[in-house]
Amino acid sequence: MSENGRDAAGCLCAVGGAGVGLALWSVGVRERFYRFEALSDWSVLYAELPLAVLGGTAGGLLLWATVLRRRKR
Repeated sequence: MSENGRDAAGCLCAVGGAGVGLALWSVGVRERFYRFEALSDWSVLYAELPLAVLGGTAGGLLLWATVLRRRKR
């Protein structure tokens, strides 16, 4: 695989991981927004959402790096 192909695969894994993180965050989103409306709990948007997206991105990149390393062997 060329260098550009590896870069594109890494980018796709990162985007896919971010999507997985967002999908996991969206489970129970209705309860989160009820909590936000009741208590003005900003951690719903400013902590939980970015952490879910960043965690998914990190997971996707870790998967990409693991697959890339195994292919080199």
